[in-house]
Amino acid sequence: MTIEECVTFEQLGLSASILDALKKKGFEKPSPIQAQVIPILLAGEKDVLGQAQTGTGKTAAFGLPLIERLKENCPHVQALVLTPTRELAVQVANEIASFCGTKRLETVPVYGGQSITDQLRRLRKGVDIVVGTPGRIIDHIRRGSLKLGQVEYLVLDEADEMLNMGFLEDVEQIINATNKDRSTLLFSATMPPELARIANRYMRDTIRVSVKKEQLTTSLTEQIYYELLQKDRFEALCRIIDIDPAFYGMVFCKTKLDVDAVVSRLLEKNYSAEGLHGDISQANREKILMRFKRKRVKILVATDVAARGIDVNDLTHVLNYSLPQSPESYVHRIGRTGRAGKKGTAITFVLPSESYKVTQLQRVTKTKIQKSVLPNVAELIKVKTARLHTDLMAIVESEQKKGFLETAKGLLENNDPEKLVASLLEYSFKDHLDPSAYREIQEIRSNRRSNERSNDRSSDRRSGDRRPRRDGQEGRPRRSRNASGGSASNAGNGGNGRLFVARGKQDEITPGKLIAMIKKKARIDESKIGGIEIYDKFSFVNVPREMAESIITAFRPHGRGRRSIIELAK
Repeated sequence: MTIEECVTFEQLGLSASILDALKKKGFEKPSPIQAQVIPILLAGEKDVLGQAQTGTGKTAAFGLPLIERLKENCPHVQALVLTPTRELAVQVANEIASFCGTKRLETVPVYGGQSITDQLRRLRKGVDIVVGTPGRIIDHIRRGSLKLGQVEYLVLDEADEMLNMGFLEDVEQIINATNKDRSTLLFSATMPPELARIANRYMRDTIRVSVKKEQLTTSLTEQIYYELLQKDRFEALCRIIDIDPAFYGMVFCKTKLDVDAVVSRLLEKNYSAEGLHGDISQANREKILMRFKRKRVKILVATDVAARGIDVNDLTHVLNYSLPQSPESYVHRIGRTGRAGKKGTAITFVLPSESYKVTQLQRVTKTKIQKSVLPNVAELIKVKTARLHTDLMAIVESEQKKGFLETAKGLLENNDPEKLVASLLEYSFKDHLDPSAYREIQEIRSNRRSNERSNDRSSDRRSGDRRPRRDGQEGRPRRSRNASGGSASNAGNGGNGRLFVARGKQDEITPGKLIAMIKKKARIDESKIGGIEIYDKFSFVNVPREMAESIITAFRPHGRGRRSIIELAK
């Protein structure tokens, strides 16, 4: 047993007020990172570089000593905590506030997507600890509403994520705006060269603390993967949802365009689904999360960035619609199921060209990820038929409304009962019980793998990988994908036509809404729509050149002199 495992919060030198707050929150003993960092920060003004994975208790490791050392009724900001996303900013601010006990310290989160007027009002009233995202912090610095000249503590939380998201220049700008005599605390799961350079340049008398990685995944989470083609991913997702009537889970996509497109197609098929990505406003995000946590929504489709800070204990499934960028991201994703003693399933869709990555994930997580076979159509229909039988018997045993009984008697008078029931089933459930209504999913055979690997590599290059934008918003696509994963450059054989759409973010247009609008009005297959770029007042979209004129005509309003909202881009 290590020293860290033996120590208690009382032995760390924390005040009675904080110990009481920890007890109320159910904290029993410090985690390894807390046991190492808290005494260092309580003892003096040393800088700390802590290397530990997410979920090890870093917030309490720096938050508890901050509360102990900061003064009440101070006229200036005493501590600044930088986080990569607004979700983490809210989470960290709430956590620090919950540790304060009877000590009166004001903690405020500031981030993009929230009313800046409210933030300005709270900052004017006086704040001790500011927790924020780089973009919004810089905004306040420029406005003069946040002065960091007397900051005593600067915390860079999940610093590697901030660098991955392109915040390097922002972070350095913020560091240079702070008090030069501050203490700097940097926490990161990894230590890339750029981060090491920042640490060497801006930190002094640094004490390095690292925590040995514990088991990354839980034995309660079954991990499986399906090897399939991009075009079959959506059909595979539907089969997985349909085969388990208790499905309650998160679906992870690489880009916000994928999120919108997948949600749009799920809603078309009457699944209970909503999406989260960086373009969703904070107010809408909170409403979506509330509906999901209350199980009014059963499927939440999200990007990695947008999903940070989401805490739901009873998910049955986590599904990787796209492979994550790193093993750490994989662990963060699947860690959302198999919690609180409940079993969960983590499913990953793997393209033939990505099969080697499964071995990498198994090596990092030290667990077996089992290859599996998707439910076939016969199995799906069998499950749906059994579910239909159960539901109908429940209705039969309940009170029948008089109007339905009279209609039923009328129908039975001159019709064969079996044929009548069969007709009603066909009328109401044809798409569910008819095998021809299901798309075939191509089986991946080993003797085709080399060709598919080559094709998928070129498709991956065409579709492009986009880096997130500041404050957790994903950037504009170089070239977009449709919901089934195909590249926009494949839309049609006669080349693409670029269309201008006189609607944008100010009109609450999203990629999913734009696809649905064009599909409904012009009656074209959504797989033909791609290359979407959305700006404040207008958007652009690619379609096959031969379809462009018919789409423009479909949107042309009746009446002389009125222009279509869609035109050929100039």
